[in-house]
Amino acid sequence: MDKAFVAQRVATKLFSTEKAVDAAMVEAAELLAGMIEARAQLKVSAITGDAAQAKLVDAIAALSEARSAVVEMHRELAETKLRVGIRTKLIGVEDKPDDPPKPKGLLAEVG
Repeated sequence: MDKAFVAQRVATKLFSTEKAVDAAMVEAAELLAGMIEARAQLKVSAITGDAAQAKLVDAIAALSEARSAVVEMHRELAETKLRVGIRTKLIGVEDKPDDPPKPKGLLAEVG
């Protein structure tokens, strides 16, 4: 089987995983905002729901750690792709810049 085809299958799952973690973070953040708004609308004490809110904040922190791990895994797989001899650019859900933008203005590149 063609290496690039196999790698593309893995890349597709990677991109899907990245999107899923991001979507989970958005949902959790919206839940947190909704809880805070609900407490204000109901005019209840800040103590009400505080333990649940703290657990949600812990969950958001865990999602953030998971996202960082997936991003680092993405970097590792990019290196692995090159080590196994795949030079083809794998297609994801969105285009990403190949190189970070270069600073403009007074900064000079030093090499």
